Amino acid sequence: MPLFTSRKQKKDFKLSFQADMLFVEQPDGKQQASPLTWMPRLKNASAEEQADWVFTEKGIRWEKLDVEITLP
Repeated sequence: MPLFTSRKQKKDFKLSFQADMLFVEQPDGKQQASPLTWMPRLKNASAEEQADWVFTEKGIRWEKLDVEITLP
């Protein structure tokens, strides 16, 4: 299971991509899974593009792909 990290990200969040799913683990242990079919740009992105994300007030954003997911 590859974990992606970025110098720009909030370090306590862990992202992984598996079997057409995006998994996000938050610092408090909460986990969120999202089907990549909902985000075709992210699904078709290279591993380098998938790893280039930033934490925002709303959630996680991939600037170059213009994709954002909201976290509870």
